[in-house]
Amino acid sequence: MNRGDTAGGHTADLGKLVLRLLLGGIILFHGISKVISGPAMITGLVAKAGLPQEFGYLVYVGEVLAPLMLIFGVWTRLAALIIMVNMIVAVWLVHMGQIFTLNETGGWALELQGMFFGTALAILLLGAGRYSLTGSSGRLN
Repeated sequence: MNRGDTAGGHTADLGKLVLRLLLGGIILFHGISKVISGPAMITGLVAKAGLPQEFGYLVYVGEVLAPLMLIFGVWTRLAALIIMVNMIVAVWLVHMGQIFTLNETGGWALELQGMFFGTALAILLLGAGRYSLTGSSGRLN
């Protein structure tokens, strides 16, 4: 077995890149949708929950800025943490009634949010790897 196939070698860094690109890309689509539709829906949900409407603009940090940070591998662990917080807030604001429910095919109703959260947690623990703009030794990578 050559060094490139070990847990800390080439394949591990490639796996980290795949996780970053998938999570960053999919979350970014949600963010682009919110940029196009505007902040009204999100600021309304935040206000309905009793928080200042301005907090709604943080969705752009969690669904545009953080995914771009993941994709490029800049402050990757911080970006993953932001996405985790974003998922917690999304569940709290929109999906609380679905936490213990199944969807029409028998899966967990929040499996997408759960997968986003779990993937972000994995990236937080693993870091960006060497295939990132700042490399594996970069700040917060």
